[in-house]
Amino acid sequence: MNPESISISDAAEKDVPTLVSLLAELFSIEQDFQPDTDKQARGLRLLMAAPDRGVIKVARTQAGDVIGMVSAQLVISTAEGAPSAWVEDMVVSRSWRTRGIGRVLLAAALDWARDRGATRAQLLVDLDNAPALRYYGHLGWESSRLAARRIFL
Repeated sequence: MNPESISISDAAEKDVPTLVSLLAELFSIEQDFQPDTDKQARGLRLLMAAPDRGVIKVARTQAGDVIGMVSAQLVISTAEGAPSAWVEDMVVSRSWRTRGIGRVLLAAALDWARDRGATRAQLLVDLDNAPALRYYGHLGWESSRLAARRIFL
C-alpha cells in the first residue's frame, strides 16, 4: 500500500486506545520512557483538549484503522522570536513501516505548525535508535549541538 491510499487526520477521542498501543510500541524501543496505559491516555486527552497549542495527526487505512501517529506542540522560541514546534510520538505500526507513511505524517504535523507561525521544529531521538537517527537524517532533520536534560517535578 502506498501513502496515497492512507488518509491523514487529527486524532479523535475514539482513537485513544489505538494511540496508547502505538505509544507502547514506540516506548518499548526507547530507553527513557516506559509504557503506562493510564499516563499515555491522560496525556493524549490533554493534548487533544488544547487544539490551539498542539495536535495529534494520525494515519488511517481506507477501512479507518489508525496505523500511525505523530504529535506536535507549540512553544515560544526566544531564539527564533516566533513559535517553534516540538514533535513527539512519531510511530508507524511495525507492519506498515517503509511505505512512506511516516514522511506523510511528519509533513502534516509540520504543516500544522507552519500554519500557526512556527519557524522551527525539533524532536528528540533516542541515541541508541540507529534506524530512527538515519530516518530523520534522510528526511533532512539536522543534528543539534544541544543535549536534552530532564528533571521530574
